[in-house]
Amino acid sequence: MTTTANQEEWQQLFNGKDLSGWDIKIRGYELNENFGNTFRIEDGKIVTRYEAYDDFKQRYGHLFYKKNFSYYRFATEYRFVGEQPPGGEGWAKRNSGIMVHGQTAASMGKDQDFPISIEVQLLGGLDKGERSTCNLCTPGTNVVYNGKLDTRHCINSTSKTYNGDQWVRAEVLVLGDSSIQHFVNGEKVLEYTKPQVGGGNVGSFDPAQKPDGKLLNEGSISLQSESHPVEFRKVEILNLKGCMDPKATNFKSYYMKEDNSLCTYSGKKGKSE
Repeated sequence: MTTTANQEEWQQLFNGKDLSGWDIKIRGYELNENFGNTFRIEDGKIVTRYEAYDDFKQRYGHLFYKKNFSYYRFATEYRFVGEQPPGGEGWAKRNSGIMVHGQTAASMGKDQDFPISIEVQLLGGLDKGERSTCNLCTPGTNVVYNGKLDTRHCINSTSKTYNGDQWVRAEVLVLGDSSIQHFVNGEKVLEYTKPQVGGGNVGSFDPAQKPDGKLLNEGSISLQSESHPVEFRKVEILNLKGCMDPKATNFKSYYMKEDNSLCTYSGKKGKSE
């Protein structure tokens, strides 16, 4: 086995300059209508800003990477800054999220609030009490937790509380429809299995996008705008699905799902995707 086979190849999903490769969907607006320049680039970071909102009016937004994934490790470094605009709900203070195994931006209804997805909920401390981050929330979905189907909308992680504007690294390990794990600054804080469509907490969706009981083995990844300014300074993914033939030039020892149609060999290439 070569050193290359062991070397993790993280892909940067954000180029630090613009939002090419991403779709924007804000509640009440058409696809890629970025009301008020809500999602923007500042100092090489993806940020949400709300000076154009005289009233937030539940105009939740999501920034979707245009490619779907199934087996992967996703990571971002985030922090909360500033204050909410008028009309931001109390629960949304210092609140954002990473949505995984989601529907596509184009399949969302114009007035749909959240994508049907699994949410890795990002919360900042409120300088009083405990408030964990990388929790689980389930808009239009359910999971199996501690061995049984759990239909609660949110399940708290075991993370500590992060107050102020400190940067926090959130990671999610997604293994198709088998298991999902959440990590904060490298420490595992939550794990569950069998992500699936079902439950409530999502509105104005196309019923065809919600086949309750269907296991989710792939989907979109999106970053959330819920009314509190948030910044993301790194957005990256480690694909865990690919060629698992050790004889291939693009074999990776860390892959966890085989797709040998992607294998390439010296002087020739396997079947393309």
